[in-house]
Amino acid sequence: MASSEHTVGFEPADRLAQDRESVRRRFWIKLKRVVAKLPFAEDLLAAYYCAFDKETPRHVQASLLGAIAYFILPFDFMADVMPILGFTDDAAILAAAIRMVASHITPEHREAARAALKRGIEAADEVQS
Repeated sequence: MASSEHTVGFEPADRLAQDRESVRRRFWIKLKRVVAKLPFAEDLLAAYYCAFDKETPRHVQASLLGAIAYFILPFDFMADVMPILGFTDDAAILAAAIRMVASHITPEHREAARAALKRGIEAADEVQS
């Protein structure tokens, strides 16, 4: 059995997750574009802050970066432009990653996410740059 049978198209997300700066830059671009449609924006931002926290263990960062990379990819299993269903696959991937590493997403990460949403995504991006 070939190993490609088990990856089911996640190779691009895996490769993208290896490039932290590309994930960081592309994350903010996509988030700005779709934040109004995301019911899980706070969880996504908390995962982002956890993934880029220097105190977060590497295996946790890798899990979260993979989920975030899937979110920012221009293609996925369910097209993001589809009303209601468009982000369900992104939400499922993110929920699975968060469930695996939930103990590492701190109240500080969640507070940073809430503050970023309250400030507005444009201002949050400027702070990150």
